[in-house]
Amino acid sequence: MRIGIEGQRLFRKKKHGMDMVALELIRNLQIIDKKNEYFIFVKPGEDEACLEETPNFKIIKLESNAYPYWEQVLLPNAAKKYCCDLLHCTSNTAPVCCSVPLVITLHDIIFLESLSLFKSGFSNYQRFGNLYRRLIVPSALKHSKKIITVSEFEKERIRLFFNWPDDGHLNAVYNGVNDYFRPIYDDNILSGVKKKYQLPDSYFFFLGNTDPKKNTKNVLIAYADYIKKNGPTHKLVMLDYEHEALMKLLNDINAPELINQIHLTGYVVNTDLPAIYNQSDLFLYPSLRESFGIPMLEAMACGIPVITSNTSSMPEVSGNAAILVDPYKPEELTFAIEHLLSDQKLRMKQRDAGFKQAAQFSWLKMADRVLEIYKDVLNEKS
Repeated sequence: MRIGIEGQRLFRKKKHGMDMVALELIRNLQIIDKKNEYFIFVKPGEDEACLEETPNFKIIKLESNAYPYWEQVLLPNAAKKYCCDLLHCTSNTAPVCCSVPLVITLHDIIFLESLSLFKSGFSNYQRFGNLYRRLIVPSALKHSKKIITVSEFEKERIRLFFNWPDDGHLNAVYNGVNDYFRPIYDDNILSGVKKKYQLPDSYFFFLGNTDPKKNTKNVLIAYADYIKKNGPTHKLVMLDYEHEALMKLLNDINAPELINQIHLTGYVVNTDLPAIYNQSDLFLYPSLRESFGIPMLEAMACGIPVITSNTSSMPEVSGNAAILVDPYKPEELTFAIEHLLSDQKLRMKQRDAGFKQAAQFSWLKMADRVLEIYKDVLNEKS
């Protein structure tokens, strides 16, 4: 097989969820598949060292500042030029017109759900991305040979949304967690990351951003309530969040003074995350909606208790290894924080369960299942 994989954003310096999933897929396909030929279509960027060519994996750089042109014109033309037997588009969207059979990873359909485009909290960039996907994705999906999503929850959500039969066209393939997410006992590593990001001595870790689904406002309400009841025992460490946007939220909940208890790290390199998890006392992940939730597994693999939501995919992925709360009720999050901090036996129980749960997910398993899907497409083609 000659397999094309879209990796448009792989070489950008600040990679996020879907970028990391695509990168790990390719890296692990390089481990398990020495036979088929792969063509990785990327946009040039600052982090070209993140992926290396191997004898059967060739990196093809396609340059354009306009993402729609890159995806709708350059990408399908390149797949045709390199005689690909299939093209795997990895990040929730794909070319509408493509002569090469398509496999599409549809991580979620949040961008298609009612009014999500217009909810407050989205940046103009996020709104444009959602609008673009709304226009493109339904047509692209009609022409796809296989669709991959990341949980059974999201698979059923997609199937019902489009009123599709459960006929094997749509496949749930779990994400994984990297091996470097583990307990760290080297003080030099821990102190180095602590100094680099100026981390406080005691903190809760929260991966919030401006996307409304991350539930940042309710997390801040819960944290403010915790501080009011217990004092400033722990700061709240947040990644990749702007001070101005945070102050707006704090003013909205009438708690501007809370800014003194919150530490913003800015963007964190993925390989530094394990040391940040390791030095936290709790990981907070009470999202309103997730299709998978890799950070939960990362925290578990590091031995850190997790509080997450009882909605969407979170119970499926976290199993019995997290404390589940109603994300719309900040008081439940406050209570869960207090409970975990005061009950050492519960903390150890959650730590042990977290190790077992995280161990069930691996990128090699994911890559192996995706390769099976590629073979299915080739067999259908022949």
